[in-house]
Amino acid sequence: MTTVDNEGIFPSLTPDYILAFQFSNWYPSFARVSPKSTIIRPLGKDFKHYLESDSIFVPEGSEDVFVEKNISCHSAIVESTLSDDGGDDEREDTATAGDHFSFPELDERIRSVIREYKAVFPKLNFSSPKDASWVLPASSPLKCTSPADVYLLLKSSDFISHDFSIESVFDGCGTENLPVYELELVLRKWYPVDSSREVRCFVRNDILLGITQRDTNFYVFMINAETQKTIKTTVYNLWEEVVRPNWNFPQKDYIFDLLLTRDLSGGHVIDFSPYAPRTDPFLFTYEELHEVLSKAVQDASARRTFLPELHVIESPLHPSATQSMPAYQHNRVPIEALTLSEGRNIVEFGEIWQEEVTRAVGEDDD
Repeated sequence: MTTVDNEGIFPSLTPDYILAFQFSNWYPSFARVSPKSTIIRPLGKDFKHYLESDSIFVPEGSEDVFVEKNISCHSAIVESTLSDDGGDDEREDTATAGDHFSFPELDERIRSVIREYKAVFPKLNFSSPKDASWVLPASSPLKCTSPADVYLLLKSSDFISHDFSIESVFDGCGTENLPVYELELVLRKWYPVDSSREVRCFVRNDILLGITQRDTNFYVFMINAETQKTIKTTVYNLWEEVVRPNWNFPQKDYIFDLLLTRDLSGGHVIDFSPYAPRTDPFLFTYEELHEVLSKAVQDASARRTFLPELHVIESPLHPSATQSMPAYQHNRVPIEALTLSEGRNIVEFGEIWQEEVTRAVGEDDD
């Protein structure tokens, strides 16, 4: 019989539990129902230092130019073999803020994947740079067709900084015995996504509790009762037939994201996240989900015909409705700042930015 701690809204966090949500750990089991992806690892310490360095710039040689030199591709493609090397190729920890960065072998790996996929969307072990979509053309957000695009997205993102530190990755685990953790670069095949069909789903104690819109805009079709029933039935069937039997980790508490098909009859698995405060519940609260769990546990017979709750934006006046405001607008900077920062550290950027401001003020006075 399933039991639940009414005091515990969240499951206990352990390093093993968190690592289940690292892309390279869950993706092999879901590759056939998820966008094609290539995992590149290990990444040297110099790459981490580049991501952590001041200012937004791309490494030398990463622009989209023809490269005659044929560097063999060692990308860890899930369909074949995932490399478990311990990082013998990592450089010594000698990078400084003033260093110039260049990753010719990684550039060629990225180009090789782009040749196969036509375009890619990057992420790290857990986090994706969705907050940096503004740095690439709005007509094809997050679409990378060169190593420079990949680096620019990653470098402009605040979200991915979560993956840099072992302390932030395992925050809340309550132990000092943390496992080995290395950055990995994931390149996913890019294609246009209809955000209205993206949903987030919540599983606790092996029970599918709820479904929510991910894109918090108002969509008229979402308020149709038949449409909502179709979404709940489709998601439940996908969970029962695909997600549940392939979730091969002992702890049955997780959150997964789906992209539903146009007719809402199927879907693709996009990502998994821990059932933890760090994961955005969007239109739910975790307290609401806990109430749903408590009811489901108390009524075992009803659970056999239980469809998850669905939360959607029911009106343009809904308090969570973005009303077409730019996503992650608080992360944006003026394009002039991005241009002026190229190839400069934070001190150099500050000096030239002040010069530009002074010049602009002088022109206004004239």
